[in-house]
Amino acid sequence: MRDALDATPYDALLLLSFGGPEGPDDVVPFLENVTRGRGIPKERLKEVGRHYFLFGGVSPINDQNRALLDALRKDFADHGLGLPIYWGNRNWAPYLTDTLREMIADGHRRILVLATSAYASYSGCRQYRENLAESLAALEAEGLELPKIDKLRHYFNHPGFVEPMVDGVIESLAELPEDVRDGAHIAFSTHSIPTASADTSGPVEGHGEGGAYVAQHLEVARLIADAVRERTGVDHPWQLVYQSRSGAPHIPWLEPDICDHLEERHASGVPAVVIAPIGFVSDHMEVLYDLDTEAKAKAEELRLPMRRSATVGADPRFAAAIRDLVLERAGVERGQEVTPCALGALGAGHNVCPVGCCPARAAKPAAAGVDSPYA
Repeated sequence: MRDALDATPYDALLLLSFGGPEGPDDVVPFLENVTRGRGIPKERLKEVGRHYFLFGGVSPINDQNRALLDALRKDFADHGLGLPIYWGNRNWAPYLTDTLREMIADGHRRILVLATSAYASYSGCRQYRENLAESLAALEAEGLELPKIDKLRHYFNHPGFVEPMVDGVIESLAELPEDVRDGAHIAFSTHSIPTASADTSGPVEGHGEGGAYVAQHLEVARLIADAVRERTGVDHPWQLVYQSRSGAPHIPWLEPDICDHLEERHASGVPAVVIAPIGFVSDHMEVLYDLDTEAKAKAEELRLPMRRSATVGADPRFAAAIRDLVLERAGVERGQEVTPCALGALGAGHNVCPVGCCPARAAKPAAAGVDSPYA
């Protein structure tokens, strides 16, 4: 048991997330951080941020990360894993650079990173790695001794991520009126991204239409749909759909959009829909607005019974999955033979992102990969 709970060579875990405003005065500065370098006028940002103002200018993501931190710390303590956990954001306090500076001051030199994104894509993986490189460059300029940083592999098909979503879908189906329950369609939803980004997601050898981003989401949708069928005895039709599109309208993004999909399903005679936001770790703003507000309004307009299942959030099974991933990666770093835990046909992903994986439009340094300038 002592060896199984050995996180050596790592001496700390960093929860790395997107961040979000925590009051009305934070909204525009937060969006300025998110869109830095794009030259978007402040008035446009106020318009973009209208959905935040509908919720008092507060994104739930920071509180959800606090809950996840509590769940992780409890799980680690309950199982005797003495690994301190820190938290840093890309776009709002606590900022990543400040957290890394604190970790260095506390003496940490081998840091493992958990990003709150389960899938391969530029915005879901490489951009986090670019942010890490930017922060390390800033700290190097301050004359600090830099730690070695690694990132946990993608966890989309880990049982601790999938199984809570299976429960969520089954619970949502049970909430539907009995006369429409068995005929309900399941819409598995994730963030839309430009098709060009999807096509180049994952390692170069896997690039193709939709890339790893689409393949991984389809795998999770299949896993959940199969588990729902096994547990309920009903084979529900399903489809992968997309939400939260942004950017120029002439650039192709992944489709269908969730609201268009609801209209299509209604027109085809589907009696009810469960929306399962499999692309998101927690019920943050894009879930609350795009699904619980816009998609809900569309379903009500169509008089289509709809339920939205929960994301994983701070489920204890997810916290246990992160512990498992930490110990797995630590064993690999120590040169031990490790059998990674993964459901489905795709298997466990790579531990270190290869060159050309989820490339950016303009090349930037990225930490925690084969091409990292901070080995």
